Amino acid sequence: MQDFADLVFEGMTVCGRVIGARQGFVYLRGEYRYLVDALKATLQSRREAGLLGEAILGDPSFSFDIDLHIGAGAYVCGEESALIESLEGKHGVPRIRPPFPTTHGYLNKPTVVNNVETFASAAKIAVQGGEWFASRGTAESKGTKLLSLSGDCERPGIYEYPFGVTVRQVLEDCGARDAQGIQMAGPAGHMISAKLFDRRICFEDLATGGSFMVFDHRRDILDGIRNFAHFFVHESCGFCTPCRVGTSLLRDLVDKVHTGHGTRADLEEMRKLGQIMRVGSHCGLGQTAPNPVLDSLDQFPEAYERRLRSTAFEPAFDMNAALEQARWLTGRTDPAAYLDEEALVGAMP
Repeated sequence: MQDFADLVFEGMTVCGRVIGARQGFVYLRGEYRYLVDALKATLQSRREAGLLGEAILGDPSFSFDIDLHIGAGAYVCGEESALIESLEGKHGVPRIRPPFPTTHGYLNKPTVVNNVETFASAAKIAVQGGEWFASRGTAESKGTKLLSLSGDCERPGIYEYPFGVTVRQVLEDCGARDAQGIQMAGPAGHMISAKLFDRRICFEDLATGGSFMVFDHRRDILDGIRNFAHFFVHESCGFCTPCRVGTSLLRDLVDKVHTGHGTRADLEEMRKLGQIMRVGSHCGLGQTAPNPVLDSLDQFPEAYERRLRSTAFEPAFDMNAALEQARWLTGRTDPAAYLDEEALVGAMP
C-alpha cells in the first residue's frame, strides 16, 4: 500500500469487473493512517485517468469506485466478518457463520474479502497470464510470497520469494546469523526452533501470513511469549468465553512461570487450556491465540524448565504476601492480621 497502491487498486477493479460489483473498500488499520493522503491521491489520479468511477475507459456497462475506511486498529478486524461489521460502523465482532460473506456480507450483500497481496497478484495475472504466475513456486503452492522480516537480523525489510524457499535461506538472506527461533505469521502464527529451519515456506509445509520475527540467542524466548500472551488479552473482542477467559488464564500462567513461581502442573494446565481454546473459540483469533505458548512448550521447553520453582503445586496468588505491606503500614502484628497460624509464626520475630 505504500509503494504499489495503484497495483492493488487495479486488482480490486479487475475483481469488480469479474463479479459485477460497483463499490470497493480499502479497510485501513488505524496504525496506517499516515498512508491516507497518498492513497486518496492515487485514487483520484485513477478517476481522472478514467480507471475508476462511472463508465470506466468509456464502457457504460462498467462502473466501479473505491473508498477508504479507517479502522481503529483492532487485531480481530483482520477476521473477514469482524472487518465487515467494523466497515458497517459496528463493534468489530466476528459473525456466526453460515451465512458467509460471499452471500451475506457488507450490508447483507454478496462481498469478496481479500488482502492487498492477493489483489496485487490478480492485477499482474490479468496482464501476464496464469501460466506466468504458476511458473514459480511448488506443485501445490504457485507463485511468490511477500515476507516481512524483522527482529534480530542485519537487513530487515520486505522480501519476495517463490513458494518453496526454505526458512534457512530466508534467514541467510536477511543476515540472521545467530537465530535460535522465529515467530512466523505474527503473534497468532507458529514459533519454530533452529532444528526446523530446513522446512519450506509453502501451503503443503509451513504456511505463513508473511511475517518473520527473528529471535537470536541473546533473547529470552519466554519474554516474547509473555508479550504475545498479554497482546491477545488486549485484542480479544470478548464475544466468546473460551477466548475472553482463556486468554486471561493463559496470560496469568505465563506470568507465573516467567516470574519463577511456576510448576510442571502449570505447564500441563497451559496445554489443556490451549486445546480448549483451539476447539471452543468462536473465531480464528481465539483458536490461534494459544499457538505461541503451545509451540514454545514443544520447541523451547528449556525456556520454561529453567524457571520452574518446584515440581509441587504453588498457588498463583499469595494472600499473606500481598497483605505484608498493609501490615507494615498499619503496624499490625496481631493474629487477626494473618490468615493462619503458620503464617503468623513465620512472620513474628
